[in-house]
Amino acid sequence: MKKNTILAMVAVVILLVGVFLGRTWSPQLTTESGETAANEILYWVAPMDPNYRRDEPGKSPMGMDLVPVYADDVDGQPGVVTIDPTIVNNLGVRTVKAERGELSRRIETVGYVDYDEDTVQHVHTRVDGWIEKLATTATGDPVVKGQLLFELYSPTLVNAQQEYLAAVASNNTVLRNASRDRLAALGVTDSQVRRLEKEREASQRVRVYAESDGVIAHLGVREGIFVTPATEVMSVARLDRVWVLAEVFERQSAWVEPGQMATVELDYLPGQPLRGTVDYVYPELDPKTRTLKVRLRFDNEGVTLRPNMFARVTIHAKGFGEVVHIPREALIRGGSMNRVVLALPEGRFRSQPVKIGIESGDRIAIRQGLAEGDRVVASGQFLIDSESNIEVALERMDKKAPMDSNEHQMQEDAPVDHSQHDMGTSQ
Repeated sequence: MKKNTILAMVAVVILLVGVFLGRTWSPQLTTESGETAANEILYWVAPMDPNYRRDEPGKSPMGMDLVPVYADDVDGQPGVVTIDPTIVNNLGVRTVKAERGELSRRIETVGYVDYDEDTVQHVHTRVDGWIEKLATTATGDPVVKGQLLFELYSPTLVNAQQEYLAAVASNNTVLRNASRDRLAALGVTDSQVRRLEKEREASQRVRVYAESDGVIAHLGVREGIFVTPATEVMSVARLDRVWVLAEVFERQSAWVEPGQMATVELDYLPGQPLRGTVDYVYPELDPKTRTLKVRLRFDNEGVTLRPNMFARVTIHAKGFGEVVHIPREALIRGGSMNRVVLALPEGRFRSQPVKIGIESGDRIAIRQGLAEGDRVVASGQFLIDSESNIEVALERMDKKAPMDSNEHQMQEDAPVDHSQHDMGTSQ
């Protein structure tokens, strides 16, 4: 009987121990599984440079072992925010991958059509006189080679013609040649000299003719005005060849070289891009706009390009080597720091400082801060970046709050000096 009682007591003790172990062992398994999930390794970073990240263990550029970053560590980092997927969808958040590859130097800028200055004829007189008859009266009038431009009355030219006629009549060869050279120096053409020899009468008006086809690009006189050799009477420019002058930003000025391919688009010719080459790169920048002027030359047989037309110019320069680059719209520019919004797993986002490189079209190179394959927010990043900065600010405030409360308590406990107050009362 006593033996049965002992066995029953042992059984009860074993049962109680089993229940106790069951209750304590099960939570331990849950905790370990939870820790395993929380301690999932997301990526590895360099100990001295958190921006250097890799997807597997390895060495940093300084030769140090990479340090793993766990999921719970990322959640605890300042600036990491978690957004519900539904809200992300409603905000229209769009993410893109950072790519590594060749980034071409494509310069997109604007320009305008201008006259080809090699074809511009500036008309001046070589003597003082008066414009007696002006054949072209408005800027933009077309002219053809040999067309009369104006007639000039000049006492100096009249006297020079009379001297030449006197030299011809004297049969003095030396004097005749000297008088003829003087007429040529004053702008009298050979045909006008032959007419003078034939008619033997000095003309009161000397006619000036156009030397090439074109249009009146500038008209600086009217009939009856007195002109001198310094007066620009008019300028005639051809339209069969034109220039396109483009403005290149200072940061892209080193990319441009003569001979590079270029594409020009005009609103006048939608869907019909013109292809040409860079003809000349000007040696200095505009001090006001801080841009470099680049010249392109185009044939204009059909006169489709007219001076002062607005043009969109794309210059295709030589490419760089392989770099990490993202869309330009994904970059948040700051006064002293540029950054992007990094898309982390499970709906988490973090503001990431980056160092940028060259810009080419709608892409921009990232020198530091991103690795190939990282996802960045390209739409709606400003809202997330603001939220991230608010989280950082709140954490700083929380850290500073105990110190502020202690300082406030110290101020309350400090003795109050009533001497100045009493002195003011006594006064």
